[in-house]
Amino acid sequence: MDRFSQKITNSQESISQQTQLGQMCGSKKLFRDRYEILQILGRGGFGITFLAKNAVLPGNPLCVIKQLCPKVTNPQSWQRACTRFEKEARTLGQLGSHSQIPMLLDYFQANGEFFLIQEYVPGLTLAREVRQTGAKSEASVKQFLQELLPVLQYLHKHRVIHRDIKPQNLLRCEYDRRIVLIDFGAVKEQLADACENSRNQVANTNFIGTRGFAPPEQFSLRPVYASDIYALGITCIFMLTAKSPLEFDYDENTGEICWRKEVIISNSFAQILGKMVKISLTDRFKTADEVMKALGNDSYLPTLADCLTTQKLNSKSIAQHGNSYETPDVYLPPVARTASAIRKWRARPK
Repeated sequence: MDRFSQKITNSQESISQQTQLGQMCGSKKLFRDRYEILQILGRGGFGITFLAKNAVLPGNPLCVIKQLCPKVTNPQSWQRACTRFEKEARTLGQLGSHSQIPMLLDYFQANGEFFLIQEYVPGLTLAREVRQTGAKSEASVKQFLQELLPVLQYLHKHRVIHRDIKPQNLLRCEYDRRIVLIDFGAVKEQLADACENSRNQVANTNFIGTRGFAPPEQFSLRPVYASDIYALGITCIFMLTAKSPLEFDYDENTGEICWRKEVIISNSFAQILGKMVKISLTDRFKTADEVMKALGNDSYLPTLADCLTTQKLNSKSIAQHGNSYETPDVYLPPVARTASAIRKWRARPK
């Protein structure tokens, strides 16, 4: 039996009845004369995702087909949506050269719907991983941040805001354990914006993101790079607690979730996470670079502390270290102590 053959749920059966790809799911019919639809991976407010295999290429490699279904009311809005989709798909194609972003294999529009064909990455989402193994340690979450922050650097350098970072959109590849970021909200937002504006509405009402993980400015439809930082911080808190952000109490004054009492982590790391999930953009980290720098300083703090001394030397100690310090009220740094020891060693009787 095919390892992708599963009992179809009621919701999946509903999808299969409503869409062309859904009706082809599990059959030998080929979509666009090349893709065999294996199963439904998920459905969101803006489209459906299918697992498929390429029946034409040698080895029949697996791929993911994202079917985006914008609400289009007239020819002008359709043309605008096509233009936006083309632009965003090209951007995704450029981003896919990164090893932690699925490669875009193809994109096209057909019968009033848009399709993205992407590389299939086998593995578990962080959401499922935490459900199976429980909350993560501070060291594990720090390692996760060090792996993912360069991806955010890469995205933001290309002027792309992901808009939907959450545990369900982060895969750990089963082959090499790398973290892969999937399901970009940028394409959905651009299509929604194109369609809504065509109806002469004052503002786009299609929010792209996930409650609890999206910051306030994203609900106001004004996402910035720091919006991804917020979502990443909330994801870290989920990893540390195994709790959804909607399960936490909120501070009535700031609107921030009360998560600190739920975990046992170092104060320095807690301050970093706290700054990542600040409601105020003024108080939040602005870029991935800032978070990486803070993490670097955090890991360096114990080493730095070992190098510092506030011990005051007395006259006897100064005499033992040489005559270069004439007053008793001085501090002798480690480098000076080492240099003095070397001079003393060289001056010892032969």
